[in-house]
Amino acid sequence: MKASLSRFLDIRGLRYHLRTWGDEDAPLLVMLHGWMDVSASFQFVVDALAGDWHVAAPDWRGFGRSERTRSDSYWFPDYLADLDRLLDALSPEAPVRLLGHSMGGNVAMLYAGVRPTRVRALLNLEGFGLREGAPTEAPARYARWLDELRAGASLRDYASLDEVAARLMKNNPRLTPQRAQFLAPYWSEPDGAGRLRIAGDPAHRIVNPVLYRWTEAAACWRQIAAPVLWVEGAATDALRWAGARAEVDARRALLRDCTAASIADAGHMLHHDQPHAVAATIEAFLQARGHAHVDERAP
Repeated sequence: MKASLSRFLDIRGLRYHLRTWGDEDAPLLVMLHGWMDVSASFQFVVDALAGDWHVAAPDWRGFGRSERTRSDSYWFPDYLADLDRLLDALSPEAPVRLLGHSMGGNVAMLYAGVRPTRVRALLNLEGFGLREGAPTEAPARYARWLDELRAGASLRDYASLDEVAARLMKNNPRLTPQRAQFLAPYWSEPDGAGRLRIAGDPAHRIVNPVLYRWTEAAACWRQIAAPVLWVEGAATDALRWAGARAEVDARRALLRDCTAASIADAGHMLHHDQPHAVAATIEAFLQARGHAHVDERAP
């Protein structure tokens, strides 16, 4: 298993945790985790990478070891702003190779359209976007948000790391016991009362009052200049979040330079299910696009 290092950065007034692997002089690959996940989630893919890479993965605000906000809500545009400042710290002059899973993939896609000159290659693992919200849904959504703010949010606690690992395997039946045991101490933290809690702010579970506007996201996607690797798990159940297969295919078709790949025997958590296949797909794409690790030692 490849060793990782932790560092902390001041990102927009929050103490942000960054996990890194590999030599800092190696080509940079930035990885963005999904909702209710942590940076250590990429350990298995990093272990499977054949090349010499400097991998940097943040814990998003309010997840893992990054600081929580002082508010009772999280706003999606903040992830874009956090990423913008993070890339200033990691690669202030050169565009980066950017990988994102699920929510991280959605952030990466939007960012690559908003800041097209900052991304040289985009690797999207199941970042499909969400279903378009209808304006008529707004009153009920705002009311739900107000109600959830009033009630507060919570996450269940656990008696042991074994219980945490069991929960992870319940969430993803393809996750092996060994990988679940590895993830458990990163996915949880002591609660100060002898039990473990999820390493994430419960406020993340409060519904977003702002409806998802696909037409706005699509306008950003159309501005992406980098080549895109679009990776799906062959057994994913995440298509429903965007609508259906046809909708996801139509969204992918908006991209001017896109290579699609499917990972066999993998669901939405494909980086856990088949990390070797994911790593091989990533490196084959990057090498085909001139990002070979063997002849490049700078970002």
